[in-house]
Amino acid sequence: QVHLVESGGGLERPGGSLTLSCAVSGMLFLPTDMGWYRQVPGKQRELVAVNTIGGITNYTESVKGRFTLSRDRLKKTVTMQMDRLKPEDTAIYYCYLGEHEGFVVTKELWGQGTQVTVSA
Repeated sequence: QVHLVESGGGLERPGGSLTLSCAVSGMLFLPTDMGWYRQVPGKQRELVAVNTIGGITNYTESVKGRFTLSRDRLKKTVTMQMDRLKPEDTAIYYCYLGEHEGFVVTKELWGQGTQVTVSA
């Protein structure tokens, strides 16, 4: 059984920094995308940053230049450094793992979610 174990998050002031980490517990047998999504009440969950099986990292436009996703494939971890935080970054952040069969994601796993609040 594969699980995603998240850490980090919390309360930070605008302009500050936070770090989110996620580790895979269990064995992986297929290529995977891995990264972070976020969700605020009443809105759809949105991609924040995801590293793909091709090694490319996709960022949502609003975090480009401020957030940096790092992935260690051997350790099965991702870390997202969030700098110059803004109040609109406030959300529950979810670690994401997408297993591929070829180019198709056939299975998705989610972490339990961690709260990030940016407020003065």
